[in-house]
Amino acid sequence: MSTLVVIGYEDKFKAEEVRLMLLKMQKDYLIDMEDAVVAVKDDTGKVKLHQMVNMTAAGAISGGFWGSLIGLLFLNPILGLAVGATAGAVSGALTDLGIDDKFMKELASTLKNGSSVLFVLVRKATPDKVLEELEGTGGKIMKTSLSHNEEAKLQEALSDAKA
Repeated sequence: MSTLVVIGYEDKFKAEEVRLMLLKMQKDYLIDMEDAVVAVKDDTGKVKLHQMVNMTAAGAISGGFWGSLIGLLFLNPILGLAVGATAGAVSGALTDLGIDDKFMKELASTLKNGSSVLFVLVRKATPDKVLEELEGTGGKIMKTSLSHNEEAKLQEALSDAKA
């Protein structure tokens, strides 16, 4: 079962910076994330989600490939490519993997303008090493499915200044 952690930041760039740190840790096999999304509330109050994977683009590429292949069979690869890419893009846009977009937008809309939120869905992690890397990055835990003890350790690590 995955663990949800939502951390709010006063700065609109800090959540993306921390997500990049987590992605680096994932490459080092310290954490295994199912999803990591940054929501930014701009100065006008509009919330924008920055997904880890662009499903629309992935769908268009996949659809374009399969459309071309089928188009070759019917001697019209250009039409097949166009139809396949369009169908793939629509299918990708309607696909929602990981954390629910509506939930993220609703939670991010409660923040003040010019701030950001990091939503992370973690499959597994090496807690002591991840906490060490996140030490002093700031932020306030807004929601989590961690135990009270684990949540307190994470908040303490986020708040502590690096020595």
